[in-house]
Amino acid sequence: MKTDNSFITGRLKSFKFAFAGAYKLITTEHSIMAQSSLGLIMTAAGFYFGITKTEWLFQVFAIGLVLSIEGLNTAVEKIADFIHPDFHTKIGFIKDIAAGAVFFAALAAMTIACIIYVPYLMAL
Repeated sequence: MKTDNSFITGRLKSFKFAFAGAYKLITTEHSIMAQSSLGLIMTAAGFYFGITKTEWLFQVFAIGLVLSIEGLNTAVEKIADFIHPDFHTKIGFIKDIAAGAVFFAALAAMTIACIIYVPYLMAL
């Protein structure tokens, strides 16, 4: 089978695979479902409070960061489970590090949310 190496069709195929991956994450992974729901709640809060353009930029970045890192964490876990389905100390260590990356992203997102929304909540 001949591969299609043209720029346009290659990018379209890449987009198709990326969309399929995002769909799989959102429909099968509970952590992504929860974080997507929080992202939607924060988006609704942004409209409710009328946050500034700069605040929107930080909020969208934070939501995207958490979802992206969680997606990578899920990929690491799936690969680790595929390579070594039984418990193994080194696999556990790798999975813990990937989960730690999600923790850092979530911590940054929570900090951004507090910086944006605490002043609006205090003004109520």
